[in-house]
Amino acid sequence: MATARNPAELIRPLITPEGVDLRVKLADAGTRASAFLLDVVIIVAAAIAVTLVVIFGLGGLGVKEAEPLFIVWIIFIFLLRNVYFIAFEAGRRAATPGKRIVGVRVASRSGAGLTIDQVIARNLMREIEVFLPLSIIAARGGAGVADTLSTVFGLVWALLFSLFLLFNRDRLRIGDLLAGTWVVETPKFKLVEDLSQRKDPVDKRFHFSPEQLDAYGIAELHKLEEVLRRDDYSAMKAVAETIGRKIGAKVEPFDSKAFLTAYYGDLRAHLERKLLLGNRKADKHAR
Repeated sequence: MATARNPAELIRPLITPEGVDLRVKLADAGTRASAFLLDVVIIVAAAIAVTLVVIFGLGGLGVKEAEPLFIVWIIFIFLLRNVYFIAFEAGRRAATPGKRIVGVRVASRSGAGLTIDQVIARNLMREIEVFLPLSIIAARGGAGVADTLSTVFGLVWALLFSLFLLFNRDRLRIGDLLAGTWVVETPKFKLVEDLSQRKDPVDKRFHFSPEQLDAYGIAELHKLEEVLRRDDYSAMKAVAETIGRKIGAKVEPFDSKAFLTAYYGDLRAHLERKLLLGNRKADKHAR
């Protein structure tokens, strides 16, 4: 009899730049498959809508005249699916609509902020893993030259890559291995944007100079947001002590959450002002 998977088997350490372990939970294979299928449905729906518009708009063209447009359509579909995955995963939520629906996101295994290079690498690899073999099968079938051997080869190719995440403990795709990423569950906590309003009276005691806010950048802001989302006392205490030492501020343990809430709100506002002025700091190491 098969035994149920222990949820603790999918818990992994995620060390922030401040040395705090956030303890993330990896998304299982079923959840990842569900997210991918939802995204495919969205992409296919968008492709069908655009295709219908083009067909009705260029309905008077003959087969010969339409051939170049068919090539353009193939390129468009390639760009659509890649821009879709890359644009959403490179965003602040690091998740496509499908991932957001099932409650997962992409994270860097190093604990640092997710970079655009990582996002591009993991998504372009999906072309080789899944879309390339399926595109070859579709192209040969459309040309009327599909054969059993090529069809079986393409399906086995796609299947092997798709099932790869079942055979490693971190549930990684080949793309995740190359990009240094994994897919983790998103904690269901109150949005930290509300915290930046600083409604808690105690955090109004904290004020920070521009020099103190310059100590950290966008990557650290995102990690601080994760710490606040989790609302874990030990993690907040450790991060507050680290930030306090960095900026020269004394923080009492019982003030950790208030201090971090205040610093998060001021740091975000500070970075937004600098962004408007064209001076965006990627992380604490940037100049």
